[in-house]
Amino acid sequence: MTLTADEFERIKVILGREPNEAELAMYSVMWSEHCSYKSSRIHLKNLPSHGPHVLVGPGEGAGVIRVDDIAVAIRLESHNHPSFVEPVQGAATGIGGVVRDVLSMGARPIALLDPLRFGPLPTEGRVEPEVAERNRFLVEGVVSGISSYGNCLGIPTVGGEVTFEDCYSGNPLVNVMCIGVASIDAIRSATAEGPGNKVLLLGSKTGRDGIGGVSVLASATFDEAAADKRPSVQVGDPFTEKLLIEACLEMMQAGLAVGVQDLGGAGLCCATSETAAKASTGMNIDLDQVPRREPNMQPFELLTSESQERMLVIVAPANVGAALAICEKWELNASVIGEVTDTGQLVVTQNGMVVADVPAASLGDGPLYDRPATKPAWIDVLQDEDVTSHPPTEMGKALLELISSPNIASKHWVWEQYDHQVMLGTVVKPGVDAAVLRLPGAKSRLAVTTDANARFCFLDPYLGAKHCVAEAYRNISALGATPVAITNCLNFGSPEREEVMWQFIEAVKAIGEACLVLGTPVTGGNVSFYNETGTTAIYPTPVIGMVGVLAEGIEPRPMGFMNEGDVVVCIGHTEAELGGSEYARTLLGKVAGRIPALDLGLEVARADVVRAAIAKGILSSCHDISEGGLAVALVEACVFAGKGATIHPENHLAAHEWLFSETASRYLVSLKEKDLDALGEVEMTVLGKVEGDTLVIEGILEVTVDELAGCYRDAFAKAMGYHAR
Repeated sequence: MTLTADEFERIKVILGREPNEAELAMYSVMWSEHCSYKSSRIHLKNLPSHGPHVLVGPGEGAGVIRVDDIAVAIRLESHNHPSFVEPVQGAATGIGGVVRDVLSMGARPIALLDPLRFGPLPTEGRVEPEVAERNRFLVEGVVSGISSYGNCLGIPTVGGEVTFEDCYSGNPLVNVMCIGVASIDAIRSATAEGPGNKVLLLGSKTGRDGIGGVSVLASATFDEAAADKRPSVQVGDPFTEKLLIEACLEMMQAGLAVGVQDLGGAGLCCATSETAAKASTGMNIDLDQVPRREPNMQPFELLTSESQERMLVIVAPANVGAALAICEKWELNASVIGEVTDTGQLVVTQNGMVVADVPAASLGDGPLYDRPATKPAWIDVLQDEDVTSHPPTEMGKALLELISSPNIASKHWVWEQYDHQVMLGTVVKPGVDAAVLRLPGAKSRLAVTTDANARFCFLDPYLGAKHCVAEAYRNISALGATPVAITNCLNFGSPEREEVMWQFIEAVKAIGEACLVLGTPVTGGNVSFYNETGTTAIYPTPVIGMVGVLAEGIEPRPMGFMNEGDVVVCIGHTEAELGGSEYARTLLGKVAGRIPALDLGLEVARADVVRAAIAKGILSSCHDISEGGLAVALVEACVFAGKGATIHPENHLAAHEWLFSETASRYLVSLKEKDLDALGEVEMTVLGKVEGDTLVIEGILEVTVDELAGCYRDAFAKAMGYHAR
């Protein structure tokens, strides 16, 4: 139980008596941090959520935006602790849950993204060998879980990230994003309207897996006994989920569903109470009608089990037969388990006896905490640490080491395990700045990315969180699309620690301010607290999932150099900003320094120039400059199409500062020299020319594209132990 003594007393006041076992379990899961957002919602309410593209904002299963005359549902969720305990099933059921969130809105899921974070791999030598091997085991298991579940569903996984830091060794992050489409009039709300309407439970039978998932796993810190929590991890069945998708969509398209809600965290207890509370109704539930796969299940087990692949559907009495017939057609279990009432009470019976009787709204109306927050003293110390005064002696060797690091090296070993072409809607595949999707029924296309820079947020959570939004904005813009909205997954340590709460408050405030300037309202999201093992918390990691609209007739530019003789241009100006950089982490072994400055007005202005240039068709390539700085962007542009470049260094900075600084709001582009004036009034530097088969930075380094490609493309697979493949 995650309830405090004060919360228990509050329950007694609500009920006018002591709760019984089933009721206590219901309040425990519904008032857990994962379900109630009791430490975060006081701060989340200030995020901007309205905009010209927004149809449905926070509070539903997924946010919904308008693209042309199509509704696009977006949702980003976490399955962090389950994936640490059991990586394959934890990641797989994370996919299943976010897919059902989108499905509950009446949308067909069409794409997945997976931003992942792990502890260092053995090749880095940053942690003890047994810890590094455990990290490698987790990477392999999580990727397997995502690929097996997503591939079986026939939903392409089109993007994401894989990042490594010491702090994730005891607590990896497995965030998953889903995109869905529907006609605008098909969008549904998860409400149990209409007293007398019937409550249907669809999908898998209920078992004991996942009991306590939202409280045991998602609302408490980990300790050395984490492996003992494996029974709290759900078990997934993607083939049943596929049938559930088709049955639910057919039911909704036939107009049979009054409201739809997935059964995820807190299971039946959550789905019934939330749908009733939203409609200000009540519900009678008969547990004898719940299909189960295990004998002698107690009421609290049936109510809080998080068995996967289940949906709750509210149906008018006259439509029950038609709804059940659709389920039979798709060979799905389906049962009428209750009825909507006008009492406001959630009344649960078993064997003809009442086993729970609580106000439905009270389960979702949990405690609200304004927790104390204090800035930690160590931040100023880390920010003042020097990360610039020790340049590498051999710049070429330093560059090869940097592009071989797991954070920078190509992750094709990961995304090639995903089916990213199924449905034939993927215009731009994984491995570049953002993915681009065709939308059935729309002329415009959708650009989508996920981004977070946890090192920046660790050193400065306010400015770092702004960088997370800005980088996502830059990635979408680099494809020529206009960013229109975000969803988020806010991953932090324990909110009961004042320094963690300070990090969270600073980050949320920054995200809100950035979204206002960039015109990307927040359609919803997820908060994942208690990401720490013992006393070691993860870096604050606010993951931003951003979507943009790519208008008809605009072709996204590749990120690599395509044409011999093109000039290479850096849009933006580079400063000596190595604080929190990949250079400092990989080559100096430091996560320290002051992170780069950020001018959001400048971010918008430069993105406008880039999008206009892509719309005019004058850019041959476009790539944002981020992790690893200009040097890594040059390598990726050369390797992408196998072409070299001759680059003239700028002299206002030391070579390592100019090459590896992660100054914001910059793009690396190539184009015909005659088109330079068409870029208009924007700060830029002509760096050189696309030519040959070698990256030459005059007077600094000279490396063949083949050697760069060998390091960049093969390093991650080797780090995973796949040398022979």
